[in-house]
Amino acid sequence: MPTRNTLTLGADRALYMGDVPATGWHCHASPVLLLGLSGRFAVHWEPGQAETCHSALIDTGVPHIFDPRGETVALVYMEPDSLEARGLRGIFRQQGGVVLDVAAPVGARSAMEDYLRHFDLPALLRFPLGVDAAPLDARVAHSLRLLRNPQVPGAPRLRRDVLAAEAALSASRFNHLFRAEMGVSLRSYRVWSQVRLAMAGLAVSPRLTDAALHGEFSDSAHFSRMFRQTFGMTPSSVLRPLKEVTLLG
Repeated sequence: MPTRNTLTLGADRALYMGDVPATGWHCHASPVLLLGLSGRFAVHWEPGQAETCHSALIDTGVPHIFDPRGETVALVYMEPDSLEARGLRGIFRQQGGVVLDVAAPVGARSAMEDYLRHFDLPALLRFPLGVDAAPLDARVAHSLRLLRNPQVPGAPRLRRDVLAAEAALSASRFNHLFRAEMGVSLRSYRVWSQVRLAMAGLAVSPRLTDAALHGEFSDSAHFSRMFRQTFGMTPSSVLRPLKEVTLLG
């Protein structure tokens, strides 16, 4: 049997494999690939839109409900600036924010999980990823490094005015530049980056209160609210059952 309830976090990607409860309505600041490892799951989006499928791609900012229906699943999150996410922009423009049954036949589940652990999207998807040759604006790239890397606890590095000042722009101009480059608002992405930092803290301590501090949330209640807003689940329902947390260099 494969390892269950594992979380792998890289610089611009994340993978969860295992069991999760059905979510409430939510949206996140990155595209996600959903895969049913043991059977079909259900996705709900927009009023009256619901389907069961073996795999789905959901774009940044698309409100949806994910119901695993008791199946073991894999969730692959790609940071908006990653090559994979940028390669998916064309398919989302053509087919909308939710694209169903996107996974290619792989064969054995062990092979599927190996592709997942290596984040090998070309091997997982039925279609080739596009190529977005435009480089990310250097000012936005610098802001991402500040958002993603924990530094001195309590430092105001996550504040919009600090990030804008680092980019030598007004707050409003920086907001516009960030959304244009990343496809998501700075406010939404800042919450997303804090949640990711909190989850990375689980590699050091399994306590959710410690994770909240690692993510620079004011307290565990604040972390819980933002996690539920981001994933449609409580952190205790999905993070406490984790058997393994891996941080990629």
